[in-house]
Amino acid sequence: MSQAFKVVIPARYASTRLPGKPLRQLLGKPMLQHVFEAAGRCGAEQVVIATDDARIEAAARSFGADVCMTSPEHASGTDRLAEVVSRLGWSAESIVVNVQGDEPLMPPALIDQVAADLADNPAASIATAATPLVAAGEFFDPNVVKVVTDKDGFALYFSRAPIPWDRDLLQNGSKVLPIGVVPLRHIGIYAYRVGYLNRYAGMRPCPLEQAEQLEQLRALWYGERIHVASARQRPGPGVDTEDDVLIAEQLLKARENGN
Repeated sequence: MSQAFKVVIPARYASTRLPGKPLRQLLGKPMLQHVFEAAGRCGAEQVVIATDDARIEAAARSFGADVCMTSPEHASGTDRLAEVVSRLGWSAESIVVNVQGDEPLMPPALIDQVAADLADNPAASIATAATPLVAAGEFFDPNVVKVVTDKDGFALYFSRAPIPWDRDLLQNGSKVLPIGVVPLRHIGIYAYRVGYLNRYAGMRPCPLEQAEQLEQLRALWYGERIHVASARQRPGPGVDTEDDVLIAEQLLKARENGN
């Protein structure tokens, strides 16, 4: 099913680990510009950068981006998206993809995929993506978010813990992957129906979300459905540290050289 969709790129200046992160230079361009250009290569009918910082607004306008200035009080990118869709008056049926401003290696095809997946699953309020976990180290890593789905691909739970837990195999402290089921690594890209974002403003944080520090658990807590697509293309690493800046620049250079 093909349906028009929009992209919003939330971008904060006040990153705790890497202040000014969206404006860090990668191959002579602000990182945010790389994200914007990647979003421009997908099928979105509109791409908007959402920020609360005048420096980011000025940089974004300098490379031709539409900008929506938002409140500095938002606790998350989803809160910022909810303000954007309200301010711009987008209809409840519209689909909007949240592309983080620190994902310069986001494949345009993955943006298209999650938007199409949401359009194809009318029972879902949100669509996201996952890939198979093939390394035991990642399975037991709390920084790697796992997701378990039902037979139709709807999320049952997201966790930093190793799920699903193979009781018989793992009860003696073994550090191996479960047998008979492929664990899934969640990829943090989301397509939302605007109607959900309108409801989100009234949803208080829930205990599961606060315990796991995973915002998507709020949607499940309130009975919203999240469809999980098998990602046809994985994104490159995001940028959170100085080392990540160097890695992203190397990968962007390799991509530009066709490697």
